[in-house]
Amino acid sequence: MKKTILLFFACFIIGSVASAQTQGDSRIHALASYGLRYKYFGVGAGVEYFFVDNFAIMPSYTRIFPNVGKSSNFSADLRYYISVGSSQLYFMAGYSQNWENTNPDGAGKNRSVSGANVGIGAYIPMTDWIGLSTEFKVQSQNPQEAGFRFGVAFPL
Repeated sequence: MKKTILLFFACFIIGSVASAQTQGDSRIHALASYGLRYKYFGVGAGVEYFFVDNFAIMPSYTRIFPNVGKSSNFSADLRYYISVGSSQLYFMAGYSQNWENTNPDGAGKNRSVSGANVGIGAYIPMTDWIGLSTEFKVQSQNPQEAGFRFGVAFPL
């Protein structure tokens, strides 16, 4: 938990000193997630990189806090922005990898499953150096869960 808090503050500090643009070449995201099926909460971070107009790739890592055991997720998503105004709406699809250990003390075997995810999201700039990031995503691999991701993004 200490690492998660430290990561969030590091992203906040980096975003506050970065020279920001409304739609720049990259963004740093500090995220929280909530799954609708198992109701697990998670925190994570990601970096979004715009490689051509309206297209971005965003790798992200999320630490999930299940009731018992440990769980984490890595996603690499391709985003297509359909609007570039003050509210930037996008569709996304990508690769997702989950790691989980359902034992209470962390002993035992880790399980790893991979699959695809699809979703829709929006980026809403609040000031020049920070914006709101929201997303609804469905994953195909176990636990096949739909969920929300929300957080802040810092344009670089």
